Amino acid sequence: MTVTDAPGAHAEALIEEGLARFNAENAGYRDARPLAVLVSEPDSKAVAGGLLGRTTLGLLFIDLLFLPASMRKRGLGSRIMQAAEAEARQRGCRKAVVITINFQAPEFYQRQGYRMFGQVDCLPGVARIFLSKDLA
Repeated sequence: MTVTDAPGAHAEALIEEGLARFNAENAGYRDARPLAVLVSEPDSKAVAGGLLGRTTLGLLFIDLLFLPASMRKRGLGSRIMQAAEAEARQRGCRKAVVITINFQAPEFYQRQGYRMFGQVDCLPGVARIFLSKDLA
């Protein structure tokens, strides 16, 4: 057994593929796909932020959502969420899940219709917030 912060691409691929194969054997199908909604700078067209997630077995996982401060408070975050949820629905997803931190954006997700279903306190004053939304 090795504990490391650098497992390497081969180890990651082996573990991911092993779990994907197990899931497919038990679910009867394999549908995991990445999902991204990217926002570009108007002038340079360079990616400035967006959402990274994935869909699998009827669930949208929102892994990361970031916008630079200059792009916040203008409804762009809401439009990103709507685009991701619409794509997830087209892929057959019925629910969405996001994990955020209490100082990040739990209120933002709640305004999008997400409901908190759990919290794990970490360091003093820091908590992970678990939220979900029905997409049906």
